[in-house]
Amino acid sequence: MSQQRKIRVAVVFGGRSSEHEISCVTAGSVLSVIDPDRYEVVPVGITPTGNWVLASGDPESLRIDTETKALPSVSEDGLDLALPFDVAGQLMTVSPEEGPRRLAEVDVVLPLLHGPFGEDGTIQGLFEMMGVRYAGAGVFSSAAAMDKVFMKAMLVGNGIPTSDFVAITDRTWKNERKRILDDVAELGATVFVKPARAGSSVGISKVKDSSDTDAVIAAVEAAREHDPKVLVEAQVLGREIECGVLESEDGGVPDVSHPAEVHVAEGFDFYDFEAKYLSTSSLTIPARIPEEVTARLRQMAADVFEAMGCEGLARVDFFYTEDGRVLVNELNTMPGFTPASAFPQMWEATGVDYAALVERMITTALRRNPGLR
Repeated sequence: MSQQRKIRVAVVFGGRSSEHEISCVTAGSVLSVIDPDRYEVVPVGITPTGNWVLASGDPESLRIDTETKALPSVSEDGLDLALPFDVAGQLMTVSPEEGPRRLAEVDVVLPLLHGPFGEDGTIQGLFEMMGVRYAGAGVFSSAAAMDKVFMKAMLVGNGIPTSDFVAITDRTWKNERKRILDDVAELGATVFVKPARAGSSVGISKVKDSSDTDAVIAAVEAAREHDPKVLVEAQVLGREIECGVLESEDGGVPDVSHPAEVHVAEGFDFYDFEAKYLSTSSLTIPARIPEEVTARLRQMAADVFEAMGCEGLARVDFFYTEDGRVLVNELNTMPGFTPASAFPQMWEATGVDYAALVERMITTALRRNPGLR
């Protein structure tokens, strides 16, 4: 990296997943606070069809319209980008008039992508092949955390409690449907059916009678619209608590934020997409729970981060039950940075403001080299 120029940061957002719009909102928030005196930003948008384009980077164009609730998206009209592999970290523009032309050597990438083809290890593998530094978890931990079935298996293997579940693959749904439906009925009266590799509560259904096969089948098919692999979880009656985790600046034990409790807005049956991003759902930070439980949650969040091999940052979601149990619900290796997102709010309450949080994400990534670690 030349000492004569600013550090060049590629902010990558959008993507092919059902969380495209939320990724755009996250990028808008991050772009608004990156220090222009220290960093040169290259905004890279990935359209819903998978095209890479040089985006405008205007934060205002990447916000939710509060009046119409319209969500932003990456336009197909941007200048096309290509990724050459002969020089580490290079980006190349492609136009019909000029053909391919080298754009910039990128020092670090912020992959602000949620869901498949962004948070699942695929783009992390691409960056590894390009030899460019990037923020967040590596290939394996991104893939394992994105797939809730494998995540649960890894947590259980490390002695970390989670809720009971049934995994449904495309093959078992087509060939073993009766067995699957019987297994689901044994989870308890109420179950949640969700895509195994999606986030932002996209595609989730609550089934209040797991013995109602028609209702379960409809919920599974709704989830399969987003992912052929589906997870059915037993309902856990308890409070929803979240913790933010950051890789330690000195390479030691991960830092964990104050926990936040989620309060779902009135009129919503559970914390679905609309409740998260388009309603008055709120957080209490710090969560009003006993000190002993707070300490246990924070330790478990660090344990999950380590057990899953995470790097950079993550958000760990828990259930805290009436009988005092703490169960892990989910792990997000690239948590949302939207104004409504829990991750930045938790760190703000813990003493790390939004701009400092983005700065730490960049500097942590710059310290790390691609490849085996």
